[in-house]
Order: sequence, then structure tokens, then C-alpha cells
Amino acid sequence: MSFLHGFKKNLNRAGTTLMQKTGAVDRTEDSEFADEYERFKILEKKCEKLSKNAKAFLDAMRAMTTTQLRIAQTLGLFYDDWVVMSQGGREYVKTIERFNEETKTDLDKAFQTTVLEPLARLCSYFPEINEAVKRRKKKQLDYDAQKSKVRKLIDRPSEDPQKLPMAEQEADLAREMYEGLNTILITDLPKVVDLRVPYLDPSFEALIKTELLFSQKSYEELEALRPQFSQEMEQGQDTRVDDILQQMRSLTITGNF
Repeated sequence: MSFLHGFKKNLNRAGTTLMQKTGAVDRTEDSEFADEYERFKILEKKCEKLSKNAKAFLDAMRAMTTTQLRIAQTLGLFYDDWVVMSQGGREYVKTIERFNEETKTDLDKAFQTTVLEPLARLCSYFPEINEAVKRRKKKQLDYDAQKSKVRKLIDRPSEDPQKLPMAEQEADLAREMYEGLNTILITDLPKVVDLRVPYLDPSFEALIKTELLFSQKSYEELEALRPQFSQEMEQGQDTRVDDILQQMRSLTITGNF
């Protein structure tokens, strides 16, 4: 029974919507609600974009450390028992392995807790608000349909004197239900929008701190390797690569390499 009742109401609302498009039924307009709802939709879009970009930032941070680790591990494959990796090379591999693990256990978890999870919670409220807006729309259609019914009975009085009072009573009830939801949304939507800054500020601060910590940690770990490499390489005067290339050019197999 409830299914049939709901189906009938949805069918009536669809008919009302169609008649409003043709101008047969007036549409109740509320510019204040329209303005607040537009502001909310802008906020929703921006928050979802921010959440997506924050996730991309974490993925990029993970990808960087993972790629560094792969490079370090691949470099190790060039050495064996006869050609031993230099002390600097071994320290580089250890450093990258440690940094990659620390990023996963510390920075990764902290970023999810302080940035991604708060953003996800904020975005999780948006579907509920949109559902409330849909309910308002349904009540608006019911109200518009009842107003149209009253107007028709006034223009063309029925032989049954009870029809008009009953229609007016139903219209009043529909108006109360519509205006009740409308008032709640007009009151609460600005609050949701205004709370965006105090809510997002801590997450924004956490994002900046995470980025700073990641950069500082990267610098400190790699800076500690500086003594492992020659002063000539540090000053950009290392000619060893040119010497090796010259030796390769002298080989018959390389041709015009």
C-alpha cells in the first residue's frame, strides 16, 4: 500500500513538473534559498576537488619515495663480488630504504589522519544536505499542485461545497511542510558554508607542515651523504664520466659512439 501511495505521489509530482514547464501551474520561487543553495554547491564542488587533490599529493609523495627506492635498488644490481659498490653508494641505498619506510609509517599516517580523513568527513555530509534539498523540492511540487487545485476550484466552483475548503486545508498543510523545510535549509546552508574556514584551517596547516617535514627530511637525509662523495664531484669538476666515455669510444665495438 505504501509503495502504491509513494508511486502515485511521484507520478503526480512528475505531472506537476511537466505542467510547470508549460506554464499551466505556477512555480513557487524563493530567491534567498536559490542563492544559499548555489553557494553550497560551489562549496561542495571545491571541497571534493580539494579532497581529490590532497589524495593526489599523498600519492605523489608515496610515488617519489618508492621511485627513489627502486632507483637505489636498481643501482645495486650493477655491482657484484668483483666490482663492489662504493661506501657512498651503499649509504645511499640504506638512506633511501630508511626514508621510504619512515615516510610510510609516519608522514603517510599523519597526513591521512589530519588531512584526508577530515576532508572525507566534510564531504560525507553533502549527500545528506542534497537529500534534504530533494525533499524540499518534492514538498514544493506538492504545494504548487495544491495551490493550482484551489485556484481551479475558485475559478470553476464545484457543485460540492466541501471541495474548496478541503482543497484549501490541504494547500495550507502542504505550504506548512514546504515552508518548514525551506526555512531549515535557508537557516542551515549559510552555516555550513561559513564553517568551511574554521573547519579546513587545521587540515590546511597540517598539509603545509607535512610538506615542510617531507622536504626537510629529504634534504637532511641526502645532505648527510655529502661527505661520501668527492669534492670534485660536488664542485662539478669531476671528469671521470668523460674519461670513461673516451675509453668506450676507443673500443671497436662502439663504432662512432
